[in-house]
Amino acid sequence: MNLRQKRQSLCFTIEGLNSFGTVLYFTYLYFLLQKRFNFGDKSNLAVAALLGFCYALSSWQAGRLAQRWGYFNALKLGFGIMAGALLVGAQLNSAAGQIATAVVVTFGMCFTWPVLEALISENETPDRVPHGIGIYNITWAATNASALFIGGTLLEMLGYRSIFYIPAVIIAGQIGLTLWLEKLPVPAADENRSVLPPDQNRPSPARARNFQQLAWLANPFAYIAINTLIAELPGIAVKFHLTPMFAGFACSLWGFVRLGAFVVLWQWPGWHYRFRWLVTSFALLVLSFAAILIAPSLWTVLAAQVFFGVTIGLIYYSSLFYSMDASDTKSEHGGIHEAAIGAGNCLGPAVGAVSLQFAAQSANAGAWAVTGLLLAGFGGLLWLRKRAG
Repeated sequence: MNLRQKRQSLCFTIEGLNSFGTVLYFTYLYFLLQKRFNFGDKSNLAVAALLGFCYALSSWQAGRLAQRWGYFNALKLGFGIMAGALLVGAQLNSAAGQIATAVVVTFGMCFTWPVLEALISENETPDRVPHGIGIYNITWAATNASALFIGGTLLEMLGYRSIFYIPAVIIAGQIGLTLWLEKLPVPAADENRSVLPPDQNRPSPARARNFQQLAWLANPFAYIAINTLIAELPGIAVKFHLTPMFAGFACSLWGFVRLGAFVVLWQWPGWHYRFRWLVTSFALLVLSFAAILIAPSLWTVLAAQVFFGVTIGLIYYSSLFYSMDASDTKSEHGGIHEAAIGAGNCLGPAVGAVSLQFAAQSANAGAWAVTGLLLAGFGGLLWLRKRAG
């Protein structure tokens, strides 16, 4: 293993651990709020909207600051904030305390994802960027799905404090790996030379910028759907009489499907700069999201998750690929990519919570309102494409 490969292996390990720890905490936080403080769908959606707002507000600036301060300084700061907040949060017994903890953890997390995205593509040749992004996506998606799947079991076996202590231990390991990575020298130019054939079909700069804008529009709407779904997982569990463990088993299918989609998209570049793939995925996103939250049958929910996983896989992959492929300031553009995710994380749950407030007589009011929002985003995608000509 040469120096470049060693550095990338460490980056991917840190990234995978970050995905597992953050998903375990943020997903099962809603179960804690439901169990201890009687939060329903409306309250959980309001919390999700708040955290999304904080993430959107901080990620862009965190990405820019990381570009100035240095990637490793930003990583160490982010991990330190997250670990400290989790250890404090494990001792708090009020809803306000738990929400404040989640806000601080979210702020710390803003210094991690843009940097990790930048590290895997910084100093890489254009033809090597897709390869690195592919491994990056597969790594976080695998640990993300695993955390969704096993989180409910950990909750039942180890108690609710496990969602604080397990991520805190993981972060301690991440800090150690970051210190190790920081000490490794930057690969020499000949080690960093591409071994992949050059891409003869690269788009023009104008076309690349257009697809970057299209993906930046689509990705927040994917996260509108994702974060709304995650915040409503406790409600889905109640609807189908599932314990947290079985809710984790049943409602993590889309995460594993997304992982499979990432593998296919990594190996097959035919979707690069092809609008029909992006627009078809967006249309299926709207339909599958509505089916998951409104369907009266658990089997229908499982079937809809297959389509949901494929569509969010392509939309997310598009956003990150076009962000890195069409830019030189990797961390700053990674911050924009993450800020767009935060905007979606805020807007979807906020619309869902407001609709449940004013249409409390309809249990599916939130789902229908967010579906309408997704349809508006689909129209926006078509408009942006038409404007580009």
